[in-house]
Amino acid sequence: MLARIGFLAPILVFLAAFFGYPLVANFTMALREYTAASFYTGEAPFVGFANYATVLGDPVFGTALFNTAVFTVASLAFQFGIGLALAVFFQRHFPLNGVLRSMLLIPWLLPLVVSGTVWRWIFDQEYGVLNQTLLGLGLIDAGIPWLSSTAMALPSVTVANIWVGIPFNMVILYGGLQSIPAHLYEAASLDGAGPWQRFRHVTWPLLRPVSAVVLMLGLVYTLKVFDVIMVLTQGGPANATQTLTTWSYSLSFQELDFGLGAAVGNLLIVIALVFALFYLRGLRSSAGAPTRERR
Repeated sequence: MLARIGFLAPILVFLAAFFGYPLVANFTMALREYTAASFYTGEAPFVGFANYATVLGDPVFGTALFNTAVFTVASLAFQFGIGLALAVFFQRHFPLNGVLRSMLLIPWLLPLVVSGTVWRWIFDQEYGVLNQTLLGLGLIDAGIPWLSSTAMALPSVTVANIWVGIPFNMVILYGGLQSIPAHLYEAASLDGAGPWQRFRHVTWPLLRPVSAVVLMLGLVYTLKVFDVIMVLTQGGPANATQTLTTWSYSLSFQELDFGLGAAVGNLLIVIALVFALFYLRGLRSSAGAPTRERR
């Protein structure tokens, strides 16, 4: 018995210190009026769920929730679609395959602040390479305000985040494709299956478990994206790129209302947990499907 406790103790202590304590502290902070003065006076009056009511009644909440949904769905869809296309493409044997695949990992290796700074230069209205290229081709008459327009800011920030996430999707999906036995493709070809039929009936079904992991990890990552948005727009203009993550930061460290910021952070955790439950339920269903088929 003591051996079992000793075996589990390190991981339990680690989880309690680095996961349990921050979660409990954030939850209790959201139940109090916690401001900058609380650090000096030690006083943080208990207000119950008043912070949650304030946050949910704020007009910014609806905007931030909508932006978070659009940003997350668009990022996941394009990151996964382009990553899968690249993974399938690099399955073929051709010269410089490994070199090109390694170069595509660069966006993933760069710090997010650096990536955001690069895209800020690309999207600059006056001197950005994108506007200069479009002007040179005669496609536009004046520079487009990619980051200062309320209509263009969110799509521009989403494009930058898609660029950052494509390598991760490509690497994991490429690894999944390598685990599919080659003889299945050979058998499908002998049966007269074309490229699309081989992908639909061989690649996709066997790649589904890996795809679920990629999408779930991508969802968790995208929900908490902060660096890229802050470097590019800081949530503006006029909250056009404000997400729940950047709003939580703004409430806590710009308006110094830590109780409201903690409440927004907890709502984001709840949203991530809901999707995690759907993911686990999907995994359980996938694991049970072969068993039912064998019966």
